[in-house]
Amino acid sequence: MLQFFTVHEVDTEPGHRQVAEAQAIFRESFPTIAKKAETLPVLVQKQRALGYDVRLLVAEKNGHVAGFAVIFYFPECGFAYLDYIATASKAHGGGLGAALYDAVRETARHMGGRGLFLEVRPDDRAVHETDAQYLDAVKRLRFYEKLNVLPLTGTAYDKPTHPGGDYTLLLYDGLGLGRPLRAGELKTALGAILVHKYLLAPTDPQYVAYLRSIKRDPVLRPPKYLREEAAPPTARPSAPLRTIVRPVKLVFSNEHAIHHIPQRGYVETPARVDAIARAFVGSPLIEFVRPRRFDEKHIRAVHAPDFVNYLARMSRTLKPGDLVYPYVFPLRRPEKKPREMAIRAGYYCMDTFTPLTSNAYTAARAAVDVALTGASLTLTGHRIVYALCRPPGHHAERRVFGGFCYFNNAAVAAHYLSRHGRVVLLDLDYHHGNGSQNIFWKRSDVSFISIHGHPNRAYPYFSGFEDERGAEEGLGYNLNIPLPEHADDEAYAVALKRALVAVERHRPRFLVVSLGLDIARNDPTGDFRCTVKTFGRIGRELRALGLPVLCVQEGGYNTRQIGAHARRFINELAGRATSEPQAPAKPRPGPESEAQKPLLQTPLE
Repeated sequence: MLQFFTVHEVDTEPGHRQVAEAQAIFRESFPTIAKKAETLPVLVQKQRALGYDVRLLVAEKNGHVAGFAVIFYFPECGFAYLDYIATASKAHGGGLGAALYDAVRETARHMGGRGLFLEVRPDDRAVHETDAQYLDAVKRLRFYEKLNVLPLTGTAYDKPTHPGGDYTLLLYDGLGLGRPLRAGELKTALGAILVHKYLLAPTDPQYVAYLRSIKRDPVLRPPKYLREEAAPPTARPSAPLRTIVRPVKLVFSNEHAIHHIPQRGYVETPARVDAIARAFVGSPLIEFVRPRRFDEKHIRAVHAPDFVNYLARMSRTLKPGDLVYPYVFPLRRPEKKPREMAIRAGYYCMDTFTPLTSNAYTAARAAVDVALTGASLTLTGHRIVYALCRPPGHHAERRVFGGFCYFNNAAVAAHYLSRHGRVVLLDLDYHHGNGSQNIFWKRSDVSFISIHGHPNRAYPYFSGFEDERGAEEGLGYNLNIPLPEHADDEAYAVALKRALVAVERHRPRFLVVSLGLDIARNDPTGDFRCTVKTFGRIGRELRALGLPVLCVQEGGYNTRQIGAHARRFINELAGRATSEPQAPAKPRPGPESEAQKPLLQTPLE
């Protein structure tokens, strides 16, 4: 199985191993500059502190790094640069090289790149010592031409005065965006490469000579080898990113519907999730996936065992249609639990409107399975997974349920992922995720960040204030951003920017999003005035982080609008157009085996 990861830290066991194995491949692939392998952990540790963004991308096969790439993104010009790409000699063949380059292209897109530059040896026989070297250069350029990745033409960059001291060609990849490269854009991009990669000052004679050599359009050499192979005379559009067009996995369970409170005014209804699922039926972007069954130990890893046991036992004792609403809330002292099971509900609950039913435990357990299935898909390399959970979970604390929540789906998934690297749990629900904050309050491996209505007026009222920052090892890893009444698109954009700065500061390997659609205007449980534009903005901003994203459904109670808002968010997160028609229909989950396919399976040529 082939999986791709961005290495964000070296002080964890997986990160340390991945960097070390990438360094070994570097030394093997570039023996004349083997010492530069020592810079890889430095690049990981100083990402975004260099004046430009850096990604160390690794391809893992059977638990070991089989290839790596180092990608720069220069924000001053909006272009990316592939610094190094290599595969282990024992892993050559089988499509690994092409799959790795596909992942590079996807990463460059996620970083915000309008295009990608890379350097290769030229196809000029005079600069090669052997025929084998020349033929290898020709093979490489032929491969890139098939992707419409073409070298510069009419510039001084491929001359012997190249700053690297060698003959190279600078190639340009349009990343499937269909935008031609213009001379003016090339000048700004080449200037960034010369400054950041080769450390040339803008006043350096070489710097000046390179930029002056760029005279006019076109700046790219026409296809040379495709023409020899009787290709069409006109260049085809840039090849699309094969990884970008893969469907987003949407994990969906019909078991959510067994939890139904038919009382008037109870807004947490099955219609919520059905409305969201219908919005994606027929979309080429979405592939429905059935959840797998996971061991209860994953729930007990974040919830107290006595709390889990109580929910299971109480649900079994109730008859269909019975409702137990907590109404007595004893002081939570272990030796003073009420004897009567129904009265004991208040010992484990924080409000009077989240009832226990005969199906509460079963439905909550199924929702956790949806979230864990999403997490497992994330670990197999899927960049965007949407876990359509119901009942929601972010109000469920370690030993307390409430706020329509029984088990904390997002927290269980975040803990599951945390065994493989640092996680940020970003809560975007209108209501503060007191449960997630409680569970990770003293932990530094899972950071909790929340944007929500101010608790002075919004549920849960006692949690979500800005001075709550975590404790012990978790001090500084908890950030609350409460917003005033009637916060609109602009106010939310400011808060989102602050939250995403914090996300990047924590350098996570995975991003889990507690997705609340109740921040929208006209939601019956909130007072924000956000429009569909905000959901599009959130999707775009999260995509720009370049992280694997697991979205876990929380609130959202206006069934007329939540489908459109979820669709806009996911489409923007995936970098897709947002106008495809959606036909109302019942979701049809795909086979479970589909959930386990690797991200990339592409032949070399």
